Amino acid sequence: PGWLLSPAGRPYLDSILHKNQRRVFGLLERPALPPALAVPTVTYKLFLAGRSGVGKTALVAWLGGTPVPPTHHETLGIEATPLFWPAKPRASGRPVLFQLHLWD
Repeated sequence: PGWLLSPAGRPYLDSILHKNQRRVFGLLERPALPPALAVPTVTYKLFLAGRSGVGKTALVAWLGGTPVPPTHHETLGIEATPLFWPAKPRASGRPVLFQLHLWD
């Protein structure tokens, strides 16, 4: 569980942070890792659906490291937010980079 904060996981965490805040990546961007730390990317698309005003947009903002809107505004259409998260699965000894496309 504490792999990201270990010396082995810290370079991966640093690739997604900027000034201790999560970097915001565009749809075609990804974290830059040195060739020695290159890892496979696993892509998932997560679609959040639910009633109006329950906090879907606030959840995506919180996970993406952007400020949570202080007031409720209805989301028109779909907003796609890319999110990268490095992890080291227990079954594998090698880290992977999860690329999550959060659709709100």
